[in-house]
Amino acid sequence: MTDSKYFTTTKKGEIFELKAELNSDKKEKKKEAVKKVIASMTVGKDVSALFPDVVNCMQTDNLELKKLVYLYLMNYAKSQPDMAIMAVNTFVKDCEDPNPLIRALAVRTMGCIRVDKITEYLCEPLRKCLKDEDPYVRKTAAVCVAKLHDINAQLVEDQGFLDTLKDLISDSNPMVVANAVAALSEIAESHPNSNLLDLNPQTINKLLTALNECTEWGQIFILDCLANYTPRDDRESQSICERVTPRLSHANSAVVLSAVKVLMKFMEMLPKDLDYYGTLLKKLAPPLVTLLSAEPELQYVALRNINLIVQRRPEILKHEMKVFFVKYNDPIYVKLEKLDIMIRLASQANIAQVLAELKEYATEVDVDFVRKAVRAIGRCAIKVEQSAERCVSTLLDLIQTKVNYVVQEAIVVIKDIFRKYPNKYESVIATLCENLDSLDEPEARAAMIWIVGEYAERIDNADELLESFLEGFHDESTQVQLQLLTAIVKLFLKKPTETQELVQQVLSLATQDSDNPDLRDRGYIYWRLLSTDPVAAKEVVLAEKPLISEETDLIEPTLLEELICHIGTLASVYHKPPSAFVEGSRGVQHKRLPGSAGSGESVESPDPGSAAGVAEAPPAVIPSQGDLLGDLLNLDLTPPTTTGPPPAPSSGMQLGAMDLLGGGLDSLMGDESEPLGGDLGGGTAMGAGFGAAPAAMPASFGAPVSGGLDDLFDLGGGVGMPMGAYSPPKTVWLPAMKAKGLEISGTFARRAGVIQMEMTLTNKAMSVMTDFAIQFNRNSFGLAPAGPLQILTPLSPNQSIEASLPLSTVGPVMKMEPLTNLQVAVKNNIDVFYFSCQYPISMLFVEDGKMERQVFLATWKDIPNDNESQFQIKDCHLSSDAVSNKLQGSNVFTIAKRTVEGQDMLYQSMKLTNGIWVLAELRVQTGNPNYTVSLKCRAPEVSQCVFQSYEAMLKN
Repeated sequence: MTDSKYFTTTKKGEIFELKAELNSDKKEKKKEAVKKVIASMTVGKDVSALFPDVVNCMQTDNLELKKLVYLYLMNYAKSQPDMAIMAVNTFVKDCEDPNPLIRALAVRTMGCIRVDKITEYLCEPLRKCLKDEDPYVRKTAAVCVAKLHDINAQLVEDQGFLDTLKDLISDSNPMVVANAVAALSEIAESHPNSNLLDLNPQTINKLLTALNECTEWGQIFILDCLANYTPRDDRESQSICERVTPRLSHANSAVVLSAVKVLMKFMEMLPKDLDYYGTLLKKLAPPLVTLLSAEPELQYVALRNINLIVQRRPEILKHEMKVFFVKYNDPIYVKLEKLDIMIRLASQANIAQVLAELKEYATEVDVDFVRKAVRAIGRCAIKVEQSAERCVSTLLDLIQTKVNYVVQEAIVVIKDIFRKYPNKYESVIATLCENLDSLDEPEARAAMIWIVGEYAERIDNADELLESFLEGFHDESTQVQLQLLTAIVKLFLKKPTETQELVQQVLSLATQDSDNPDLRDRGYIYWRLLSTDPVAAKEVVLAEKPLISEETDLIEPTLLEELICHIGTLASVYHKPPSAFVEGSRGVQHKRLPGSAGSGESVESPDPGSAAGVAEAPPAVIPSQGDLLGDLLNLDLTPPTTTGPPPAPSSGMQLGAMDLLGGGLDSLMGDESEPLGGDLGGGTAMGAGFGAAPAAMPASFGAPVSGGLDDLFDLGGGVGMPMGAYSPPKTVWLPAMKAKGLEISGTFARRAGVIQMEMTLTNKAMSVMTDFAIQFNRNSFGLAPAGPLQILTPLSPNQSIEASLPLSTVGPVMKMEPLTNLQVAVKNNIDVFYFSCQYPISMLFVEDGKMERQVFLATWKDIPNDNESQFQIKDCHLSSDAVSNKLQGSNVFTIAKRTVEGQDMLYQSMKLTNGIWVLAELRVQTGNPNYTVSLKCRAPEVSQCVFQSYEAMLKN
């Protein structure tokens, strides 16, 4: 009869019945009961109530029953640590049992019980098992040391277990050696600087001796350990390679890849003129080829590793091109990977073969594969110059098929071929232009526009072609818009008389009608270039382009070196270093190949002083006579008379704030830029008819401003020391009834420039809470925890604990509604709980938010009046000095104070963490408890939140 009967019981009082059976005198009945308990545990029922009864069953000679009880114990020891201590005596006894299987079972289970209280009782039994006469027990004990080290590293070091492990490397049994190496490697990974595996020629010799006799996984552990060794010279390197080479013929693909990793690393130290070097290259090819006859998943892993090997040493597989030809029944992921390797191995010798294959692939049915095949033809043309002509004619044949996606891919790669071989294959442009209407993918449209712009002088109707794209300019992707802008400017510089309307139209669309900062910036640069110096414009825009390199997708050399050291691991499949995907990555070491360590790393850092000097210089402006604030404050703003030419328009101004979600500096041009006007003549007068490029601001901020300004901005009088930053009182964010007894109340504070999320966690449940962690959803200002939630002690029932979590503002950004909403997930040992709270925007006011006086005036003028919001703050009884004082504590800086007819007017600035500036005018009238605040900002969405913070700061 099978064991399925244990899963089918539905009687009432099941736990009670099991309890009775577990305490039965009959051994068979006892065993049946334990099986039922394990069955219930497996399907997820809670049978922890039976802990003491199951533990009593440990006292038995029956190995099967003992294994079942140990299985139960491993599962429930963590939730019942006090009860688990009852089992300690049995472990100690079992570790001295005459049967080595029972001794090993006891020590293995001890390692799996992750309970701190028990670990100290287990040291003696473990010490005995590490020196046991039976190798099976020793190898199990070696792994147990690594598990114990994970629970309590200090204890393992104090008890001297690490030294015992090192001694086991000299053990006579190869499996014990392999497990000792595995355990030491595991411990060394979490303590990278400990130098536990002190590898020397004697140790290496012992490992190589054990290598031939241990199991396949033991071999992998030893090979991975060898890969971390750096030989003293090429002779030692060759000797190790000779002893590792037989592993290449192993049946297990993991052993083969580990051996390849060791050989790839040690080959770096062998001189290339050595006979053995050539022999080794030949020996490496067959095992790699054999891996490709395995099932598809293994093939894929092998191909990803081969991709790295081929980039480092293409000569290993240069004669094996046919192995990488695609089979009709290969899955798509294998096909794409094979294609990649084919291109890497393409050379003059085999290019005809490769092209014939690729042309076949381009007529397949799988769209992704066909696209990659067409791209591959283009890459071959760029890589092997002699094949370029044949590749171009193949691509033209494919374009004639009129299959939409084939045509589009072909156009993208022909653009690259033009870049590599200028003035050679331009005769095909006519064929490309015939297919213009069928292009619907951004990359293909952008490529075609580039071709038309680059060869505009050879295409009679280039202006018509580009104009056809311009009709739906705003519906195009950014990539196409940028390419179209550049292409039309190129066309204008080549045929100025015929295309002036077209260039005016595209510059107007790019600068005035677009909200994409990249497009606007490029538009303004072209506009200024054309209007100030057409000759320079020609030199910049029509400059000779560098040829593109043959391999643009090669992995960067230092990363490739690191990945070669990780062959056979996940890193070699992802093509990313372990630090990029191992969470926490506390023990991830960056590995390098021996011959090339330290190469090319001494890049001189630029002089920090020079860069800092540029960044720190404050921008300077002289406001114009009609300045809004200038009139309001009735100041004498006439600039001092100067001789010499007027200042040039400044384009690098830092006045504009970032857009709300940190997308870059808003253009300072506003909507007041003059339209392009005049008729454009050819030649040198070409730029003369342009309305001067819209000037940002007058360019010299630093000129002294006379008279009243100095007095007005003298803030010394009457403004005392600022008070502390405002922090709202704590509120309940997560009520206990919604979080299984966990209550969280909190607030936000800003201290010494760091935003703190201050929480009180209260346990209103009956059980202890541990393992707290916290995570935020994306939010408007990129708030994210700057470190883990530090709650180091368990939270007992009816206990509260204070926690302060520092926050950074470099997390992912997404606009929230309301703007300052924050969605939070808190995890503990019970469950994951979700809540949302709102932070006051004043937490985001940074310490360098005090604007220069003149900059303030200019910026106020520059921000459109539509962006101004006015609010009333009621029932506030503070003097203007007290207001200024209070706000400065929260990084709201008063730039100027002026009294008009008994009313104090404070001009203030603040800057948010993402670079947005907010300017304020606050009117305070003596005896009137109602204040008026006017806010101006490039991102008017924040004004409401800023007003709410003003109100909260002044009233608390």
